[in-house]
Amino acid sequence: MADQIVSENITVGVLALQGAFLEHQRLLSRAISSSDSFKTVSWSFNEIRTPAELSQCHALIIPGGESTTMALVAANSGLLEPLRQFVKVNRKPTWGTCAGLILLAESANRTKRGGQDLIGGLDVRVNRNHFGRQTESFETDLHLPFLNSQGELEKSFRGIFIRAPVVEKVLPVVTGEQRGEAGREDTVIAPSRPAMDAAAAEQVNQLVKVMARLPNRAKLSPSSVSEGKHINSETGDIIAVWQGNVFGTSFHPELTQDPRIHAWWLEEVKSAVLRDKDR
Repeated sequence: MADQIVSENITVGVLALQGAFLEHQRLLSRAISSSDSFKTVSWSFNEIRTPAELSQCHALIIPGGESTTMALVAANSGLLEPLRQFVKVNRKPTWGTCAGLILLAESANRTKRGGQDLIGGLDVRVNRNHFGRQTESFETDLHLPFLNSQGELEKSFRGIFIRAPVVEKVLPVVTGEQRGEAGREDTVIAPSRPAMDAAAAEQVNQLVKVMARLPNRAKLSPSSVSEGKHINSETGDIIAVWQGNVFGTSFHPELTQDPRIHAWWLEEVKSAVLRDKDR
């Protein structure tokens, strides 16, 4: 077979202040080996610790870890505002897992005021540590409809939940800050940042899509997952959301050996980069 011509160079950053950034890099590398469609792009996967490194990225992953620590280190290293610029002003593709989902939310509860800075980008309220303490972490098989290809039901995905948040509420799209959330007890909101241009504003104005839910665990059995019985379920905890340029998951795909979510997201990144190039 003749070698495919590389048509684009894409740099994906993984925020490397704390948490499972090495695990994300490992699965990103596996993901681009999973399909020939990735061979038309020259991919770089870089650890990001400074504003200069972030400025070289087309897309970014914020890994699982400890959200308060990540936000504090980002603020102390002068990276917090550039992250907001990247996500909310430039509207570049960004994915947050677990702690990353918390940082990308416009509102987070069970949080002492002044104890957690948010980046924002997703019009959702997250409930931190929804499933309890570290000792109450768990794994379960998930049905993720967005991984289905050409109408064929994909096998389940092993979800790893470690002190995981959930999306407690999908919020309305508003201009500016989520002021309606500001008065809630033990809740913090992200600061507003205007989109840089009309194309970025299109991303801001998109509604939040619920990409996956976790059914009541007491009612969930392996057979129900494999048969896809809850594919159209409107109940259960929201564990994956997508709005414009921002994707968030409650669980840790990076801690598995399964690259399918990383491959799906990289396809979205490639589409976004090529779309922006054509504008």
